[in-house]
Amino acid sequence: MGRFKKRFQLFRLWSDDEKFIELLEHIEVIISKILSLAMVALIISATGHLLVFLFKELLFDPNLIFKNTLFEIFGLFLNLLIALELLENISAYLRKHVIQIELVIVTSLIAVARKIILFNLDKNSGVDLMGLALALFALAISYWIIRRTNADRDDYH
Repeated sequence: MGRFKKRFQLFRLWSDDEKFIELLEHIEVIISKILSLAMVALIISATGHLLVFLFKELLFDPNLIFKNTLFEIFGLFLNLLIALELLENISAYLRKHVIQIELVIVTSLIAVARKIILFNLDKNSGVDLMGLALALFALAISYWIIRRTNADRDDYH
């Protein structure tokens, strides 16, 4: 009978809402740390790839500016910026345990800007470009609203 009572007390302890939420928060932190380590490894690898690619293209292709290679290099740079922003999102979550919407919107803006910069009219239609423009406009308005709300809140306190 003592075992059953002990297990029941243990179950009551962990079924408490506050303890359960605390357990979930610990799991979220562990997963965030694993994600941040994976993102750092990805950023280091992508940076190495970019440097090797850049070195080869600059060394062996003097007409780099006039070829599609330049857009590939821009894409690699922007991919790294997006990865750095994602790492910043994870780091901000680990610091404050809150997802910061402003950082998410900035990351999204960079991703859409990358799509627009690398947009190929030969492969995509004008409707695709209009969709990207609409997404960019919506993200810009969202960013402006969030910034203004945060500034107003900071002025109030």
